[in-house]
Amino acid sequence: MTTAPVSIPLRPARRIGAGLLAIVAAVVVLAVYAQIKPSLAVFWLFGLGFGFVVQRSRFCFTSAFRDLFLLQDGRLARGVLVALATASFGFTLIMYKLSPDLSKIVGNVYPTGVHTLLGGLLFGTGMVVAGGCASGTLYRMGEGYVAQWVALVGMLIGSFLLALNWGWWWPTVVSQQPKVWFPRTLGWGGALALTLAVLAGLYLLVLWWESRAGGIFQWRQESPPAETFVQRLSQLYNTIFVRAWPAALGGLLLGLLNIMEFTYKKPWGITTEISRWAGWIAYSLGYPAQNLLYFGDKPAGKELLSHIPWLSGGALLDWGLIFGAFTAALLAGEFKVRFAPHAGRYVQSLLGGVAMGYGARLAMGCNIGGFFSAIPSLALNGWVFGLGLFVGAWIGVQIIKRLP
Repeated sequence: MTTAPVSIPLRPARRIGAGLLAIVAAVVVLAVYAQIKPSLAVFWLFGLGFGFVVQRSRFCFTSAFRDLFLLQDGRLARGVLVALATASFGFTLIMYKLSPDLSKIVGNVYPTGVHTLLGGLLFGTGMVVAGGCASGTLYRMGEGYVAQWVALVGMLIGSFLLALNWGWWWPTVVSQQPKVWFPRTLGWGGALALTLAVLAGLYLLVLWWESRAGGIFQWRQESPPAETFVQRLSQLYNTIFVRAWPAALGGLLLGLLNIMEFTYKKPWGITTEISRWAGWIAYSLGYPAQNLLYFGDKPAGKELLSHIPWLSGGALLDWGLIFGAFTAALLAGEFKVRFAPHAGRYVQSLLGGVAMGYGARLAMGCNIGGFFSAIPSLALNGWVFGLGLFVGAWIGVQIIKRLP
């Protein structure tokens, strides 16, 4: 039996009212955490910002890779490249200030080896099968996609499975691999120039790929000219809160937000915190997760007991992303509780989520921490993970083509 999506048909006034109530709730959470620990309130704000932007621009790395193969549509892929170029400028300035003599590696620079490529392959395949990357899963959760909540459960399972295996992966493979940071070999200018040159080349390659399909037609409905003050306000509201933003604008804003978060404390990441949630769930059920190498002290571990879920900046960032997307969806009249048409879709989401969770933590980052924040960090691991993402997304497309 299939179940149709349960929509919330809101008239404009009610839609705005629902969105304002969500904004009030977000402010209340902000005020509470500002009293508990101001830094948590800041991470909540960043999460809200990321969630609002990705929902308004429909910015999903899964769609960016998948649409290239299925539709020869590169609009989102080009948006990703714009975001990477924007962040690369800002990250370089921040890293130079933090380590002008290159004595200390800063940014998302991780050991790079076969585990990075394998993690990218698993994550890329899983995100297409599940229907969303790490950020895409969270923002679609905020829009009401039940299957993406199931995908999050899969990511928790996959993360914990990796934690169980980390006692082999870390000493045998990961810790033996080098951290390749381009500024140490090419200098600051050379590393940035190389990164921007490759991104520009990829941008042209995407344009060429689209041209093979005859170009992507973008249909736009022109609004009638506004005559009254109320009509002008309505058009402004629709432009900001209802119509989808261009992918390039979304990429630019996400790049700037990532620069701001790095300036404040660290680059944007998602799945490290999700893996800690998995550890805390196991811990609360009586499993001694704190004794696993993955959840132990740095550099091998993620310090589980130092990150209480409701008092962790990463948790506030992730939940803020979900709530920011929820708020944006309400204001746009796009929130719907969407059930999958058949049970197999939930199995697909769960298995895809497991692959994403395992792959992200094996590579020490997902499409955000291991790619979106790693390439601007001028690190080799970002490019290796990106290659895995690309090939994995192609594999995922071949899988979903064969699904009922």
